[in-house]
Amino acid sequence: MKINDSLPEGVTRDTMEVDVLIVGGGAAGLSCAYKIATEVEKHNQLVAEGKLQAEPIPEQMIVVIEKGSEIGAHSFSGAVLNPKALQELIPNYKELDCPLDAEVTYDAVYYLGQQSAFKLPITPPPFHNVGNHVISLSKFNRWLASQCEAKGINIFPGFAAVEALYEGDKIVGVRTGDKGRDKEGNPKANFEPGLILKAKTTVFAEGTRGSLFKQVSKKLNLRAGKNAEVFEEGVKEIIQMPAGTVTPGRVIHTMGFPLNKSIGGTFIYTVPGDKIILGIVAYLDTQDPLLDPHRELQKLKTHPFIADMIKGGKVLAYGGKTLPAGGWYSMPKIYGDGFMVCGDSASMVDVQKLKGIHLAMKSGMAAADTALEAIKKQDSSSEVLKSYEAKIHESYVKKELYRVRNFHQTLSKGMFASLPLIALQEMTGGRGLFDNMQAHVDAKTTLKVAEVWGSEGEKAPENQLPAADGTLMFDKLGSVYLTGTMHDEDSPNHLLLQNGDICRTVCEPQYKSPCVKFCPASVYEMLPSTQEAGKYDLQINYTNCIHCKTCDIKCPFENIDWTVPEGGGGPKYTET
Repeated sequence: MKINDSLPEGVTRDTMEVDVLIVGGGAAGLSCAYKIATEVEKHNQLVAEGKLQAEPIPEQMIVVIEKGSEIGAHSFSGAVLNPKALQELIPNYKELDCPLDAEVTYDAVYYLGQQSAFKLPITPPPFHNVGNHVISLSKFNRWLASQCEAKGINIFPGFAAVEALYEGDKIVGVRTGDKGRDKEGNPKANFEPGLILKAKTTVFAEGTRGSLFKQVSKKLNLRAGKNAEVFEEGVKEIIQMPAGTVTPGRVIHTMGFPLNKSIGGTFIYTVPGDKIILGIVAYLDTQDPLLDPHRELQKLKTHPFIADMIKGGKVLAYGGKTLPAGGWYSMPKIYGDGFMVCGDSASMVDVQKLKGIHLAMKSGMAAADTALEAIKKQDSSSEVLKSYEAKIHESYVKKELYRVRNFHQTLSKGMFASLPLIALQEMTGGRGLFDNMQAHVDAKTTLKVAEVWGSEGEKAPENQLPAADGTLMFDKLGSVYLTGTMHDEDSPNHLLLQNGDICRTVCEPQYKSPCVKFCPASVYEMLPSTQEAGKYDLQINYTNCIHCKTCDIKCPFENIDWTVPEGGGGPKYTET
């Protein structure tokens, strides 16, 4: 199904010429924009002081477009920040009131049995976080945006990029989506056509499973010879505790309960204001068709170790997203004629440490330095932009990702089966027994319910959701309400189903509709079929979508395409 994007008679799209266009207002894109602006300032100052024999750089039109209603509205992470990229980008960040919630002063790892909790006597090195900072990525990105705007950078929230513009194989900008179309795609009274943004250099910084870069990488074959992209899905809550009961700056990770047939773990962070951040992350190459991270998060709260910790609390906020887990060998070609890609869109996450923000920032900064070269030479060909790849290879982005280049593939073998292999990787700088271990395509690993759960299936005790109370325990719809998600009810469905017959005839009978389970926001629902008695049809409640993109990744039939909705739609995260 293709969205109608034809224009009413007499309506045209405005065209804007920009020097550098950054698609995505997250940590990577904002760091890129800020670095370009500051480097232009430095260059011109040196020229003015006679310390550099060069021409001054004329004022640059640097534009950041962001699909969320405001910067930070779609920003979601754990999040523990390694501050080294921030220190490099904005050395006086503390004086500028950067919102770092708490410096980590304590870290620990526990193994949870069904009722027990065992603290590891030594915290493994990847889980050392003392000196890092617990942050709200939503607040952090809003602060970064304010620093960018102070430098004269143009930030356009509510503008979703829907199409890359080409001249041959060179990217020359993007088109943003129209606003004010009805469900059938017809213009309404408030119709506004999208913009044509013509750019000398385009930087893709869309975050996980960037929908536009996904199209670009297919067209330009940027993943040729690369490992498959693989992902994890995370959900978290922020819990308000009684006054005086929480010590901020504590970071605890756990393994074991509640995940039963999937790999993953949980995290517990404490921040000022007596708040606890509680989350769970699960690998999406699981064989389990009934994986439901939201359900697992609710079950986690029933464990005595956690239940005692959050007793008397109230959930304030909820959210979910996927994160790229393939790392170094899953990175696409990261540059080409007219473009670069950075951050999560390029799989730049250290999945062993669950750290990606500083890598996203550093990659954005490397893209900025390369964009500056292109500005000086008035040439954004791949021959100029290829230095971006060299900068990544010379930076700690490669150092950190290369060290864990086989980690996800190994851990996918099972928590305990993988431990000797991971220990060997630690001793061999990430290689282990074999290098460049191949990853599974997440959509292809799902088995049928009977193969995983036998005759019990959905009725197995492990697959039951604890009763909701609207305070500490929630069903999915109750949780979605806490995300502030809004989409225009009379707008096109951005979740494109390829073939509904598959859902009814194969997926529901044999797999019990994994999308209903893995979606953290009750977007997917199976209703009695109007076509075949005794069967079920898929209904897509797209206005619930919190943009995690799991459906685009994990549907066993790759039957759903996640595309951007009307700009401004989606969650409205403020605390996450």
